[in-house]
Amino acid sequence: MPFDKSQLMHGILEGCILQIIQKSPTYGYDIVTQLQSNGIDNVREGSIYPLLLRLEKKKWLSAEFKPSPLGPSRKYYALTSDGEEVLVDFKRCWKETSAVVNGLIE
Repeated sequence: MPFDKSQLMHGILEGCILQIIQKSPTYGYDIVTQLQSNGIDNVREGSIYPLLLRLEKKKWLSAEFKPSPLGPSRKYYALTSDGEEVLVDFKRCWKETSAVVNGLIE
């Protein structure tokens, strides 16, 4: 019976999304594409949008509709100052946690 990778990824997805948005404000479908191209392949658009809404409600993201060359306007997300702080904390926690886990499994 294989390990359930989705449970592990669920816990780190917020930090990964914040990192993607920090590089450049972007929209939901692009976030999914970037996650998938970086190996997080079990993420779908339908699961990302509620998460983005939750991050927006936490005031970690701001959102703005911008025209799209391919159809209706897209909702672009950018990090707020609170989101920047959370991302710094996520990276610190990730480094500490991954060092501990790597020490245990190596």
